[in-house]
Amino acid sequence: MDWKTHAARLADEVVVRAESRWYRPLAATPRHLFVPRWWERTTSGDTHVWQLRNGPHDADNTDGTDAWLRSVYADTTLVTRVGPHHADHAQEGRTLTRGRDLRPASSSTLPSLMTTMYRHAFLTDDTRVLITCGTGYGTALACARLGDQQVTSVDVDPYLVQAARERLASIGYHPRTEVRDLTGDLPEGAYDRIIATVSVRPVPVSWLTALAPGGRLVTTLAGTGLIVVADKTEDGGAVGRVAPDAASFMTARHGDDYVDTFPENAEVWETAQHAEGESITTSRYPLTYVPDTWDLRSTLEILVPGIDHRREEGPDGKRTVYMLHADGSWARATATGVYDSPTVHQGGPRRLWDELDRVRSWLAIDGDLPVRGARVRIRPDGTVRLERSGWSATIE
Repeated sequence: MDWKTHAARLADEVVVRAESRWYRPLAATPRHLFVPRWWERTTSGDTHVWQLRNGPHDADNTDGTDAWLRSVYADTTLVTRVGPHHADHAQEGRTLTRGRDLRPASSSTLPSLMTTMYRHAFLTDDTRVLITCGTGYGTALACARLGDQQVTSVDVDPYLVQAARERLASIGYHPRTEVRDLTGDLPEGAYDRIIATVSVRPVPVSWLTALAPGGRLVTTLAGTGLIVVADKTEDGGAVGRVAPDAASFMTARHGDDYVDTFPENAEVWETAQHAEGESITTSRYPLTYVPDTWDLRSTLEILVPGIDHRREEGPDGKRTVYMLHADGSWARATATGVYDSPTVHQGGPRRLWDELDRVRSWLAIDGDLPVRGARVRIRPDGTVRLERSGWSATIE
């Protein structure tokens, strides 16, 4: 199996060979060993489904090996668990109907984003790192760069840790691997870097305690696309900035699944679909589905955290976007043409669409949003303060 040709192609795509210390780890790490099976988003008729992909099974077919390696050595995220269903354990040919109760729960992060997080961490040869485990592929990259004795890799999922440990050992790496909630208790001062490929909100106090003096954390804020890079300060907090790159990671799990993390908002959803709004207006901007954006989504999530975004498209081409909140607030915006101004119905204690339009007005007037490059100050209790050009927001 000529996987090294594919790995070298991936490395050439992700980094500049002559400039990056991550070229060799990318080119020399067999990603296919860490992701033999995964779930792929697809459609079956009018139904959106997760289709099981089995690399070794594909390899048994004509030209299957190349198809497997092309998929695995692409710069893309490969979802390895959906809800309680891990791809390694799924029956051949299995499909899962995509829905709110079947969300991705583990994955192999796209390699370019993995190396972006590592570059922001500014690793040196003697850096002691704590990272999230997942499939173990990112751990293997860190071991190739630093040596396995410098790497601690943790995950809340016992199967993931065991599988990663075995796969790492098969290529000669034996980092410290633990079944542990990354946001829970950690040894004091044990790490120079904490690099999380799960999102958090706020920053766990245990990270600040676990960082050595002058240590750095690199993470994303849950619900946003913001990468926070911050260095520990003498008072036990940290200071830094929002990185210019966008990123999206699954929220950190604290158990086997996302119990009670994603409210269904059933009553609000029923109201939003059918009720006349307490406020009925025409938006000044075209219809926008916020999760498809980076800066709008990030800014709105900081201002009004916890909005549940949904959308529908009718057979006549009419598009409707919904915004729901657990406090009973809702918005329904409907438009036909791509550039038509939507009619907006809103109800509940807050006007969610008005909040969105306020953010879009900032973007239209300033050509930018304040979250880009914002200064970050993390207090010892994990509270995050963002500031830029007179704008500020606190995430508690």
